[in-house]
Amino acid sequence: MPDITVRQYDVSSHLGRHLVLDPRSLAYRRRYDGQPLRATAWEPRIPVLDQTNLTAQGIHLTQAYGVDQDLDALASCTGNAATTALSILLDKDRARSAGLDTDDAASAERFAIELYAQATTKDRWHDLTWPSQDCGSSGLGVAKAMRARGLIDQYGHATTAEELCTLLQTGPVLMGLPWHAAFSDPNRDGFIDAVPGWLGSPVEGGHEVCITALEAIAFDDGQLMPDHTVLRFRNSHGSSWGDRGEGRLRMSTYLALRDQVDLIHPRLESSR
Repeated sequence: MPDITVRQYDVSSHLGRHLVLDPRSLAYRRRYDGQPLRATAWEPRIPVLDQTNLTAQGIHLTQAYGVDQDLDALASCTGNAATTALSILLDKDRARSAGLDTDDAASAERFAIELYAQATTKDRWHDLTWPSQDCGSSGLGVAKAMRARGLIDQYGHATTAEELCTLLQTGPVLMGLPWHAAFSDPNRDGFIDAVPGWLGSPVEGGHEVCITALEAIAFDDGQLMPDHTVLRFRNSHGSSWGDRGEGRLRMSTYLALRDQVDLIHPRLESSR
């Protein structure tokens, strides 16, 4: 196994992402080469997912996985974020063939849980897996799971703000980040970084979201202006969270958290 970097976070019912960095991933960065960068948006084809109210959605884990008792929530954010990305990458027919019903939120949540389960088996830096334990997973683990199932052809990475903007020109991006307590109470527009001093609020755990839009981008004399560049993401805490289930953050927030963030760009390039 290569010399990977692992940072584990406390796992809770709504937060379950760990940071796993593989140095081999740096060979798959899409570097910014000065190309024009524009605001862009990618719309998910599925309803907002909810990993926190499973039984209310008719999802009974005792029946599906044989666990001892039904859980109302799972630390399955990586599977949820990846499912959102797949709903953008796959057309309706191909999604259905893969088992993803884009019209039914509960069915899509079940798909996300399956993907989470497989992601835990790909995270070989520890011995725990779901459903034996709700152990959380990583963005890298769920990317490997998507590729193993033939849902994507490859995945790339970004390590700078400009590289992130470059990736968003061609599709959604999975973002794993430390989840500060202030993020759980976004303003009415969904900005998780609207509260001054959010960086000083406690880290509750790690979380994975799907960035679906480079909503605004600004430059000054050719330099990106992080405070005026806005990312929109789809969360998996139900449609009552944030702006109808979506959140926003400024690029300056990504830069403040950069050493604990990983960015993965799933790609589907083959025609089938």
